[in-house]
Amino acid sequence: MPELMRAIAGRLREFVGNRRRAPRLPTRLVAVVSIDAAKTTTRVPLNLPTVAAHTRDVSATGLSIIVPGIRIGERYLTGPDQLLRLTLKLPAGLIELRAAPVRYEQLPEDDPDTGYLIGLHIREITDRDRTLYIDHLRSLRK
Repeated sequence: MPELMRAIAGRLREFVGNRRRAPRLPTRLVAVVSIDAAKTTTRVPLNLPTVAAHTRDVSATGLSIIVPGIRIGERYLTGPDQLLRLTLKLPAGLIELRAAPVRYEQLPEDDPDTGYLIGLHIREITDRDRTLYIDHLRSLRK
């Protein structure tokens, strides 16, 4: 039932209008996702399981990713109070950020991508990585 409600909300957004503050820009970037369970200080923790993903769109405050499944091991990527660690491959290099899932939906069978679409709100990003990220957003607008 919750997935049906998310799907309905997504469709309503198409008809009612998008209320997002920052415009989303479509782009496909390679991403690696892990659950930020350990709040480690290392850039790429070796002990956290990861899943390959890619972006569907990005904005200054959030992004959406497509993942093949909604779990890593026994943990849900979209669980309550969950924080995800993402490594994105930009043309200028790798960046890392932490983001909170705000919505998800299973992609329909007729979608060229398979799996789940997860909408994320960026919570933490270093100044260096934010600069590279914003520069990339600017290049997409051209």
